[in-house]
Amino acid sequence: MCNLYQTAKSADLVAQLFREPLRDLTGNEPWPEDVYPDRTAPIIRHDGDGLAVARARWGMPTPPIYLKTARDPGVTNIRNTNSPHWRRWLGPDHRCLVPVVRFSEPGADHKPVWFAPVDGRPMFFAGIQTQGWTSVRKVKDGETTDDLFGFLTCPPNAEVGAIHSKAMPVILTEPDEWAAWLSLPWDQAKVLQRPLRDGALRTV
Repeated sequence: MCNLYQTAKSADLVAQLFREPLRDLTGNEPWPEDVYPDRTAPIIRHDGDGLAVARARWGMPTPPIYLKTARDPGVTNIRNTNSPHWRRWLGPDHRCLVPVVRFSEPGADHKPVWFAPVDGRPMFFAGIQTQGWTSVRKVKDGETTDDLFGFLTCPPNAEVGAIHSKAMPVILTEPDEWAAWLSLPWDQAKVLQRPLRDGALRTV
């Protein structure tokens, strides 16, 4: 599943996609475009009575049943939203949008195959996030307290399925989808956990 993607170059570029002003909690400094698991990347989340561009670490807390040591490497891709472990973070306050320019899936030779929108339109992963989570992400660092995020997956569409048959990230490309993901109760928002339409992506 997706463990490498490229994000927007700055908070300002992300904020331009929205009608309402977004608070910038990042300092609008350039960030690395390539995002790997456990790296810090931008997300759009609720902040007070509005939205903000913030930084968070890629990898939500792992279900304890799967932890063999005190170290928690984090879960980057979330599929089973019926799990009690994930249900606590499915409400609007914990949902986020993850800016993505293109994303990769491993090919048959294990090298990344990159996907981007055919029409160049902006897209976001449908994410969930939690703030102030304390855990051991790296043994050498000991316990750290971090803001964390991950994003939902679903069955693949035709383009991704040709490379990776199991899953693809949940991708939102329309402003009304972005608003719905950030605001609707879960029994309505969960319909967005579905593949992007066939023909919407190209390999690059």
